[in-house]
Amino acid sequence: MNMILYFFLTSLLFSPSGFTKKPIWADEFNYEGLPDPKKWSYDVGNGNNGWGNQELQYYTNARKENAFVSNGTLKIRAIKESYEGQEYTSARLVSKKKGDFKYGRFEVRAKVPTGRGTWPAVWMLPTDWEYGGWPSSGEIDILEHVGYDPDVVHISVHTKAYHHSIGTQKTASRKLPGATNSFHLYRVDWTPTYIKGFVDDVELFHFDNEGEDKNAWPFDQKFHWLINLAVGGMWGGQKGIDEAAFPAEFEVDYVRVYGWKK
Repeated sequence: MNMILYFFLTSLLFSPSGFTKKPIWADEFNYEGLPDPKKWSYDVGNGNNGWGNQELQYYTNARKENAFVSNGTLKIRAIKESYEGQEYTSARLVSKKKGDFKYGRFEVRAKVPTGRGTWPAVWMLPTDWEYGGWPSSGEIDILEHVGYDPDVVHISVHTKAYHHSIGTQKTASRKLPGATNSFHLYRVDWTPTYIKGFVDDVELFHFDNEGEDKNAWPFDQKFHWLINLAVGGMWGGQKGIDEAAFPAEFEVDYVRVYGWKK
């Protein structure tokens, strides 16, 4: 191939940062009804010990009251209601086996809910758990927010060496006025050498591959999206729950994945 043509084609495909200019996977939520079943499945139930966090909600399966798309956005709604032995319902969408990725740029434009006891998150878990159960195979948190601390957003990673259970977590936070009443862009860039987190394109979080072992860096396997709105839990429920805040709604404009150039 002519070298001039090669560099021209490469410039069309890849941005200067090393990520593709166009998404390789996305959901723009430009449709109506339940989330696209070709891209999303659901975690269902209350999990073990409230999904390991003493959460109070029951995650439902393709129930329009808890997860639906309208007017160009995904809505995840937590409702106070008795359902399958729990006092709240909500939804947790997962892209496992429908959108799994090793490295890339991951973007979500979202508006978090208000209300003490809400705990929305957009995050990633390993698809195959190659290095064992949590936290050994890793976790990447692109956005977290707890309602008792309004407009403070968090980006984190968890590994066997670095996680909150032993006080070594790698995390960063930012006071973001308007997080609960307007949309903001949350992003993680994940490569073999670093994971960086951004809010509205301003870098907030930086975690380097220290070149040690999988206990510190298990991020060489495929991960998938999770989008959920929890109620209560060890973090979200630390200051109690304001029942008047429900129903509470977590709104997502889009999620996009840009490929990484090896």
